[in-house]
Amino acid sequence: MGDSVSIPALLTTDACRETLRQTIGEELYHALRGRQTVAPLSGRELQLDIDDAYAISLASLSLRCADGERVVGKKIGVTSKAVQDMLGVHQPDFGFLTDQMEVANGSPIDVNARRLIQPRAEAEIAFILGSDLVGPGLTEADVLQATDWIAPCFEIVDSRIANWQIGIVDTIADNASCGVYVLGENRVSPEGLDLSALKVTVWKNGEFLSEGFGSAVQGSPLTAVAWLANTLGQYGVSLNAGDVILSGSLVPLAPAVAGDRFEMELQGVGRALACFV
Repeated sequence: MGDSVSIPALLTTDACRETLRQTIGEELYHALRGRQTVAPLSGRELQLDIDDAYAISLASLSLRCADGERVVGKKIGVTSKAVQDMLGVHQPDFGFLTDQMEVANGSPIDVNARRLIQPRAEAEIAFILGSDLVGPGLTEADVLQATDWIAPCFEIVDSRIANWQIGIVDTIADNASCGVYVLGENRVSPEGLDLSALKVTVWKNGEFLSEGFGSAVQGSPLTAVAWLANTLGQYGVSLNAGDVILSGSLVPLAPAVAGDRFEMELQGVGRALACFV
């Protein structure tokens, strides 16, 4: 585990809150670049809240964008009961996708080159937006109208927090524990589909691993994306035309190591393949 930045007690005062947020954002940025973990933020007696965590995430993201990364979408995490129970986090979180986080379907995912530390694979429904979604106040119908396509997707979650010892503040601050993602090649319009009834089946190394339905994410993926748009809207952030939106895992997370091969089928939509080297 990498050394965590020491935060003087002075920085926990309201007057220095922004300095604290920036310092932790830098810590998580360096942990990502150096493939190191840091001590859980929730265990440091800093009294961080969700607003702090979101600001920390943005501070880290700004450093990544300064390196040349470009935001191409957003993600929702910890939406299903199975994942909430696994992680001990019982409310959704949210983060950002950049162009350098996308891996072409079936292309090798080099754990070292991608700076992954403790990756886990999860099967999701991805939304590709045709128009902006600016919350708050949006409904599932608004999400459906704004969506051009859905696609099968593997999100490879990862955590810069040691041993996945995360609370809600930890995962939001750490860009919703996102690593990389793989979009399947098929694109299907969501019009006329019952997204809550869509079934996903996952295989690991050629053997059945898990299955789930769209209803696993807050009853419907549309509900989850509306929640994301409305939550981010409170911070002045919109979901934009062309964005890829990952709506949350339909199945339990599965640890991944070099040599693993994950395949998923989203019934009636298509398949996605994630191969680790």
